[in-house]
Amino acid sequence: MHLLLSKSPLLLIHNSSMLLHRFSPLLLPRFLFRQPPFPSLNFKPLTLKVLSMASSHSSHHIHTNRLASEQSPYLLQHAHNPVDWYPWGEEAFAEARRRDAPIFLSIGYSTCHWCHVMEVESFEDEAVAKLLNDWFVSIKVDREERPDVDKVYMSYVQALYGGGGWPLSVFLSPDLKPLMGGTYFPPDDKYGRPGFKTILRKVKEAWDSKRDMLIKSGSYAIEQLSEAMSASSDSDKLPDGVPADALRLCSEQLSGSYDSKFGGFGSAPKFPRPVEINLMLYHSKKLEDTGKLGVANGSQQMVFFSLQCMAKGGIHDHIGGGFHRYSVDECWHVPHFEKMLYDQGQLANVYLDAFSITKDTFYSYISRDILDYLRRDMIGPEGEIFSAEDADSAETEGAARKKEGAFYIWTSKEVEDLLGEHAALFEEHYYIKQLGNCDLSGMSDPHDEFKGKNVLIERKEPSELASKYGMSVETYQEILGECRHKLFEVRSRRPKPHLDDKVIVSWNGLAISSFARASKILKGEAEGTKFYFPVIGTEPKEYMGIAEKAASFIRKQLYNVETHRLHHSFRHSPSKAPAFLDDYAFLISGLLDLYEFGGGISWLLWAIELQETQDALFLDKTGGGYFNNTGEDASVLLRVKEDHDGAEPSGNSVSAINLIRLASMVAGSKAEHYKRNAEHLLAVFEKRLKDMAMAVPLMCCAADMLRVLSRKQVVVVGERTSEDFESMLAAAHAVYDPNRTVIHIDPNNKDEMEFWEVNNSNVALMAKNNFAVNKVVALVCQNFTCSPSVTDHSSLKALLSKKPSSSFT
Repeated sequence: MHLLLSKSPLLLIHNSSMLLHRFSPLLLPRFLFRQPPFPSLNFKPLTLKVLSMASSHSSHHIHTNRLASEQSPYLLQHAHNPVDWYPWGEEAFAEARRRDAPIFLSIGYSTCHWCHVMEVESFEDEAVAKLLNDWFVSIKVDREERPDVDKVYMSYVQALYGGGGWPLSVFLSPDLKPLMGGTYFPPDDKYGRPGFKTILRKVKEAWDSKRDMLIKSGSYAIEQLSEAMSASSDSDKLPDGVPADALRLCSEQLSGSYDSKFGGFGSAPKFPRPVEINLMLYHSKKLEDTGKLGVANGSQQMVFFSLQCMAKGGIHDHIGGGFHRYSVDECWHVPHFEKMLYDQGQLANVYLDAFSITKDTFYSYISRDILDYLRRDMIGPEGEIFSAEDADSAETEGAARKKEGAFYIWTSKEVEDLLGEHAALFEEHYYIKQLGNCDLSGMSDPHDEFKGKNVLIERKEPSELASKYGMSVETYQEILGECRHKLFEVRSRRPKPHLDDKVIVSWNGLAISSFARASKILKGEAEGTKFYFPVIGTEPKEYMGIAEKAASFIRKQLYNVETHRLHHSFRHSPSKAPAFLDDYAFLISGLLDLYEFGGGISWLLWAIELQETQDALFLDKTGGGYFNNTGEDASVLLRVKEDHDGAEPSGNSVSAINLIRLASMVAGSKAEHYKRNAEHLLAVFEKRLKDMAMAVPLMCCAADMLRVLSRKQVVVVGERTSEDFESMLAAAHAVYDPNRTVIHIDPNNKDEMEFWEVNNSNVALMAKNNFAVNKVVALVCQNFTCSPSVTDHSSLKALLSKKPSSSFT
């Protein structure tokens, strides 16, 4: 958000105490804005044309600052600014205290479009740099490297102004209390709005004349935020009725925001929010199980239509695979072109879920499209999965400036020259026009940035067009695939967008989950299913290898086996920052999927070990729930119990589900401990579940999971190396059921038997009683009371397709 200084900045800050009472930051969603938003004050909106970005900064090799020795790609992008940047740390804080100067804190990330804009306009400008260097101590933070620091000051800006985004620009006292802040600022005054240089002067004047008032206000703001964002509960469980009500309310609220014309929940700009899909599919399964088939089908159709619209839209990269961050318009057409790993992992999973329910290969194809994109472009030599690709790139090699989407867009002439006889077919399929196709909405291209350019979008059914061109759908799809491959080869020779090759534990956890799940769910595709580029037809079992390699990289490079602690990120070496709650929670979730979908017992052991560390570092043992950081870093002024399930799920929501899953695997006091922590965690967020369920869809699912009397357990016993074992595991996962746990055990494996004898003797006993040479046995149980065993995968599928009440004796 912009900070408007049309009145005295001191008046705005003076009112901050009242604003903090009015805006609980826990009620505010997190957005990334393509166009910078403005507060709803009585001013004429400022129209900004999107600027082209510098690709080779003019100041390179003239200036070098302290960021040159950092690892973060974002900090390195600013290493040659004339601004005398410091990284976040004691050196900068000590300098601010020594000079008795305020701090200018700028937070962004390497693939952030508006961060690039502000760098070119302001941070590469010698005059702006002089003001910053003379009056402030300037600190740069990569929000992906230090999400804990970002959370403190983003919460402050959101609480005061009702929204936020990146770049985040905040002024601090030397003791790190916030004084005032905003997001992107243009360099100069325009349309009655202050530019960055004016703001710097105003802040300097305020610091010199009204310092005590500013510092007092900042301290009060932090106190209020700390109180608002660290809820606790004296009760150790949710009242009866809250989980069911929250699940129903969230589904109703999402249904009320459903766009029946273009799909998705809410209006433009449209962000994929996979947790919404998770909730709708989970709730529809509950309705189906209780016989409410009509309502269940209605919920599912909203999800399926939304997933189809997203996959056909320009937010999906039809040439290279994967999804862009969001669409600026309501029809999923013109995206903000950056690609984020956290989107890919979650989206692959929801498309896998849709395939599990429908068996429609449209959805399995899209999940493969995402995973093959990651495999092709985003995985390092040791299996590590990189973070993001930029929205901006140069149009030609050596060009002085970058443009948003340059790598991804096409002119009709380019397409015609490349595709020859198939050009007309391809252009009709992807709505390619000579004058450009960004005309489907007034929001798609308001500044004519993409005039004469085309963002590929599918608007007609392949069967309809195949008929028009007198060919079979299969032949039509083959031609499209060949055309896409030709465009891919040409596109590969264009200047590529910047790759952020930082490895973030939490985001790798999300991707590990999707690769592991794909290894078994995709075995449900009909034999002979054909694939077309950019899908390459990977054997499902290969995806398991990718998941295990990524997990092995984290264990080798980012985990201390002596302290049992993780580091947050890696680039050439582990980052200075320790891991945060999301790192533990998301990785544990990925490891549980890695185990349940066929990985070795070592992954389950590590998940249990990490859960113990998470409890030791982040759990509020008195008040319940998990803090986002350890509290060991005194420079981070807030410990937050985050609950909002946004572009990424919250660490608390994922942790609640992890605890429920772990409790269904082990027995005795350990299972009770997990369940008790999950119950207390959810009790902390009772008010949120009751009042704003739509903000916490995954937590609504977690609350209902805990209410389920007993999860379904599928126990597979046999020799792990056999094909029958793999087939039985695939059958165990063939039916969509989020309230199911899969345990597999090879009685010949001494480590596995020892684990289960210690942690759940029921499983060890089942393994001994049901083991037979050259035979794989499966049992479907609840509370380890089991149905008669089955010895072929089709019988297991049939058993799992029955309603829970009729499956057991």
